[in-house]
Amino acid sequence: MNSKQDNALFRAGDPDFMTSLARGLHVIRAFTGFDRRLTIADVSRATGLTRAVVRRCLYTLRELGYAGTDGRTFYLLPKVLNLGYAYLSTAPMPIAAQPLLEEVSRTLDESSSVGVLEDNSVVFVARSATRRIMSVTLRVGSRVPTYCTALGRVLLAHLEPDQLTEHLASTEIRAHTRHTVPSRKKLDDILSTVRRQGYALNDQELEIGLRSIAVPVRNVVGEVVAAMNVGAQASRVSLREMVDSFLPVLRSAADRLGGQLPPN
Repeated sequence: MNSKQDNALFRAGDPDFMTSLARGLHVIRAFTGFDRRLTIADVSRATGLTRAVVRRCLYTLRELGYAGTDGRTFYLLPKVLNLGYAYLSTAPMPIAAQPLLEEVSRTLDESSSVGVLEDNSVVFVARSATRRIMSVTLRVGSRVPTYCTALGRVLLAHLEPDQLTEHLASTEIRAHTRHTVPSRKKLDDILSTVRRQGYALNDQELEIGLRSIAVPVRNVVGEVVAAMNVGAQASRVSLREMVDSFLPVLRSAADRLGGQLPPN
């Protein structure tokens, strides 16, 4: 559990803060990833909560219909989708982004996404997929690292310096492929370039065979609130083609999306 999560779960002296609710939401988030069924011990390790607390949270989620169990492991049930749908059906960004992403994907015949910074990851809030380009299927709600993705680098490049320092201090930089940038110093240089040129290119740093390009999405007052990308297989699309052909389409869509987004 990182420091932000720890502070959220244990806010001493705040009489309005419901620690039990925070713990329950934290338990739900433990199921994010590839493991669909988790034991109480698994959830305890993932959250840093005691097994007794985890057991009570999972019991409550089961009683309310958000989780099921086979007696040993627990799993989320479809009812939990209601929590995410409340955001997707009312928030302006995913609503406005979806038709624009579908237009981008039709024009370029490639998958496109919009992501936002959440904790130490990029979370997909809208996506249009034309084909599967990764070994793992990406969808709305999927998370990818910030430091080795085009979406993430666009978002990092536009953080305030103290926010960037805090983010990277709590991020483990590890090599996903032989192309992943290995050091903070090199990453700082890349982010400076992204900031200057207004887009980020990524060449097989998250997964071999995957290239992507991303641009910032600025709301009506110019704040960077998201990033938009296009991903393609490296065997089909060169980095030069991404800049020459994909970037103008991507920038146009990002500008149109940003023009629909109110200030934070």
